[in-house]
Amino acid sequence: MKRMTWVEWIELFLPCYRWIRTYRWREYLQPDLMSGITVGVMLVPQSMSYAKLAGLHPIYGLYSGFVPIFVYAVFGSSRQLAIGPVALTSLLVSNVLEALLTHQKHYTPSLRFYWHLWLGWLIRFISHSVISGFTTASAIVIALSQAKYFLGYEIERSSKIIPLAKSIILGADKFLWQPFVMGSIILAILLTMKHLGKSRKYLRFLRASGPLTAVVLGTTFAKVYHPSSISLVGEIPQGLPKFSVPKEFGYVQSLIPTTVLITGVAILESVGIAKALAAKNGYELDSNQELFGLGVANIVGSFFSVYPTTGSFSRSAVNHESGAKTGLSGIIMGIIMGCALQFLTPLFEYIPQCALAAIVISAVIGLVDYDEATFLWRVDKRDFLLWTITCTVTLFLGIEIGVLVGVGVSLAFVIHESANPHIAILGRLPGTTVYRNIQQYPESYTYNGIVIVRIDAPIYFANISYIKDRLREYEIESDGPTRRGPEVTRVHFVIIEMAPTTYIDSSAVQALKDLHQEYKSRNIQIAISNPNRNVLLTLTRSGVVDLIGREWYFVRVHDAVQVCLQHVQRLNESPRTQSQLLENKSSLFQRVLRQRQEEVSLSQLESGNREIDTSHLEPLLSKKA
Repeated sequence: MKRMTWVEWIELFLPCYRWIRTYRWREYLQPDLMSGITVGVMLVPQSMSYAKLAGLHPIYGLYSGFVPIFVYAVFGSSRQLAIGPVALTSLLVSNVLEALLTHQKHYTPSLRFYWHLWLGWLIRFISHSVISGFTTASAIVIALSQAKYFLGYEIERSSKIIPLAKSIILGADKFLWQPFVMGSIILAILLTMKHLGKSRKYLRFLRASGPLTAVVLGTTFAKVYHPSSISLVGEIPQGLPKFSVPKEFGYVQSLIPTTVLITGVAILESVGIAKALAAKNGYELDSNQELFGLGVANIVGSFFSVYPTTGSFSRSAVNHESGAKTGLSGIIMGIIMGCALQFLTPLFEYIPQCALAAIVISAVIGLVDYDEATFLWRVDKRDFLLWTITCTVTLFLGIEIGVLVGVGVSLAFVIHESANPHIAILGRLPGTTVYRNIQQYPESYTYNGIVIVRIDAPIYFANISYIKDRLREYEIESDGPTRRGPEVTRVHFVIIEMAPTTYIDSSAVQALKDLHQEYKSRNIQIAISNPNRNVLLTLTRSGVVDLIGREWYFVRVHDAVQVCLQHVQRLNESPRTQSQLLENKSSLFQRVLRQRQEEVSLSQLESGNREIDTSHLEPLLSKKA
């Protein structure tokens, strides 16, 4: 911190200074203006649509697309991220309001808890499969919740598919064809414009102008024909939002679970989009600063009747495609929204509800990620199962339970993998001193009387039982494709390659002691190869090094194999017991410490009828160390 300059201090607290001080007016101003106007025009109708999805008056959507944009432009680190109301957070708000409205009919949205700064680490445990399954189910629920504006009659508010479907079927006798026809036509136009905007670069402006087109068409029809069967948005207050301080906190406790979920969704959606856009535009993104910027934007916005906002995938993509270079484009969006609030709200009164519903449905269709499900089925059946569980539970039991079950199953998979680590039997690749997994390299060969095992994980209380069971199995029968060396009837040495083992705890230490005693009773010697510094320090402090013997720790698997092979050769030549052999190991390793050689003859190493010279070996620990 002492080495930080005053410029770096300013950039730390005001990230916008990073692009302000390097702003190239001639190069950046025009694309920033164009992208800001394009996304701003797109944001106005979308904000009203998402507010309706959240169960709120459209004015709250307009407020949410106004205040947070300016705050984020100052404190956010992404230069292309377009924040505001989005479909998923709107659905979550609707879900919590459904419970609150049973007790209070008039509710001003103000979820004032935003826990970005400590929830960020927790999101790392949510896999992509959970996110994809959750968003797919949410998209289906969102689309069904908007069906009432197409059908012309009220349906039950729910985040579960069965109550929604049941309500739609039971109310079929109240169906009105006018809003259905209008909504279907507008939806078809939106999807066509969206497809053309994505598939053809010269028509990409159609993607951004789709929501505005839907509003203009719907409003024009409503003003010309005045259809009584089509419900309209109605009166929208004119003017900018007013500052207000919360005075009652009676619903704080009931809002906390949904707030945590909204925060998680916001982090996943915003940071993922922001990182991708930063990589495409060649600048570094500070994730912590990004979370701070989102949190401040929502906290400040909550004093202006704003409901939770986050980064929008569709608007951010349009902002990037339109050439946005800096956060100035976000400020332009905010100005467009401010102008709409100040001057255009009388025109919004005639917008058909089915037009806003069509905007929401066209936006969430892209969230139905069936391509991801197909991909997971081909690549990883376990991840496909996780995707299916999350999607199904979210559809039938609700959003909160769906996320909790998805995260729970995901953590269960993590725990299972941790408790059942990958353990490989190693064999030597022909013509080399390299040892690899015999299942991956079937051409490798093993040695009679010696089992080489690599543990590809930290060793701790949760997996030590599994590791001990596997070692016992390998002692009885090792599946080597080819075996060489002296003919012996059983295993005499177990070499444990510990290079991938980053950590070992006290439970594992005690288990190693027990395993050593168990092996010793059957005249089997453990050898340790290449433990890292921390693991070796733990083994030394616990006495395991001295218990096994310092001479049985090696830098390389190859060195351990040669020493063990020497002992196996002697076993094959005379009826001496293993305990007698171990009495002679001191003189063997005195010779090891005195002499070194560069290479060993392959014939010496692999033959079963001659002594192996181990004078070239370098043990990991000396006996007096």
